[in-house]
Amino acid sequence: MIKLYTDGSSRGNPGPGGYGIVLIYNNFRKEISNGFRLTTNNRMELMAVIVGLEEIKLVSEKIQVISDSKYIVDSVSKGWLFEWEKKKFKGKKNIDLWKRFLVIYKKLNIEFIWVKGHSNVKENERCDYLANNSIKNQKLLEDEGYTRNLNSQNSLFE
Repeated sequence: MIKLYTDGSSRGNPGPGGYGIVLIYNNFRKEISNGFRLTTNNRMELMAVIVGLEEIKLVSEKIQVISDSKYIVDSVSKGWLFEWEKKKFKGKKNIDLWKRFLVIYKKLNIEFIWVKGHSNVKENERCDYLANNSIKNQKLLEDEGYTRNLNSQNSLFE
């Protein structure tokens, strides 16, 4: 089984943000993080899951996504996301990322597990550190999905 731990954060909402990922499979371990100039916390939570899943090449393996984001875990586990998709995401936020997520989700065998943030879950704490540390990077990336729609009348974001 592949374990994918994720976390996202932002300083201000919106504000600079980042994500942290820890991927574990047998003796393999990989950490990934990135920071963005202007984004939201929920976008970074979702981006962490997407980037982590996109890194996985063993598509036949079962994957546990472990996250402290109720937004992500409940949206998938409780089936809300699939209702949003049926309704073409009308009135929903972060559509660009949810659509990107669905492409990879449909190819993999994924189970979502929610953990309470800051509750001494070692790898979740590591993801939190990676996410917050990535915001300190002097060369923060552009969250193009966020900025492209920032001034839209039908804002897609929080």
